[in-house]
Order: sequence, then C-alpha cells, then structure tokens
Amino acid sequence: MRRWLDSLEAEMGLDPLTARARRWVLGSYGVLSLALVVWGLLLWRDGGNLRPLLAFLLPLVLFLPSLLARRPRGHAWLAFVSLLYFMIGVNVAVLPGLGWLGWLIALAALALFGGCTFYARFRSRQLRTQAEGS
Repeated sequence: MRRWLDSLEAEMGLDPLTARARRWVLGSYGVLSLALVVWGLLLWRDGGNLRPLLAFLLPLVLFLPSLLARRPRGHAWLAFVSLLYFMIGVNVAVLPGLGWLGWLIALAALALFGGCTFYARFRSRQLRTQAEGS
C-alpha cells in the first residue's frame, strides 16, 4: 500500500491528490451528516426527543473547525471517529425497514475514513515539502 501511495504521489503530485482527498472528505462528511439527520428525525418522530440527533451530530460538528482549517491531525482523528459511525450504520442496517439508511451511514462513514486518511497523509507531506522549501 505504501509503495502504491508513493508511486501515486510521484505520478500525480501532492497538490491534485490533496485537493481530490479534500473533496472526498467534504462530500462524505455531508452525506454522513445528512443521513444522521434523517435517522435522528425518524427517531424523533417515533420517540419525540431530539437528544439522539444531538448526540449523533455533536462529534461531527466538533471536527468542523479542523476541516475548515485543513489541519491534517484533525482529519486523522476524524478518521478514527468515523469508524464509530460505521458501527452505528451497521447496527441501524439490521433494524427492520431501515436497512437502506444504515448502509448509507456505513458507506458514508467508510468513505469519510478513507478520505480523511488520504487527506491527512497528503496534506502533511505537502506541508512538510513547503516547510523544507522555505
């Protein structure tokens, strides 16, 4: 995997790879947030309480400043947190009538994990290269 990433960096360069990974992160972040809002509203409709929606979205919102500031370390931590959302998605997928939503949450969380992992790698190398060039 490491050789493949190194050859990809040599072939394409860090700037396009970083931009592609950023788009991947933002897209999957948006899909995951939207799926969690839908699930939270479904829970609210059934139970009449918005606390689960807050509990699902709060960890994602806490990482928003790191995403906006383009910090590689924040993206790496978000990758770890996204695995918790993957587990939530798999659990929702086995609920009757919510299989589609659970798999959407699980796939969006996996996409977020991959995008954050790649972004953290490419952006940290990009920053290191810029610091060495200065």
